[in-house]
Amino acid sequence: MQEKKQINTEIGARIKEEREKAGLTQERFSELIGLGPKSVSAFERGTVGISFTTLKKICQVLSVSSDQILFGKADPDGSDLSELVHRLERLSPKQFAITKEVVFKLLEAFSLEE
Repeated sequence: MQEKKQINTEIGARIKEEREKAGLTQERFSELIGLGPKSVSAFERGTVGISFTTLKKICQVLSVSSDQILFGKADPDGSDLSELVHRLERLSPKQFAITKEVVFKLLEAFSLEE
């Protein structure tokens, strides 16, 4: 059995937390970052480290900064709204336009419920 390095364990736990916040299974997440589910499981458990290439893909898929994965919470207040703003800021212009359209449609639908 491989010995876990503390840094790999910490980074793996942060990746898992962000993946779960994004509502992704390990299987779907692995497809999006181009790795197998066993690789995702291994780095989330901290038994292996990740490359910079993998870190970049993870950050793009989860819309989080590398600082958040490497060092923990970038936002001291940790509010959901602040986290959402940080993630929206990291989207490409095309992704942001799609997200904006979806959010506006949801808000419109919610206003009709009352």
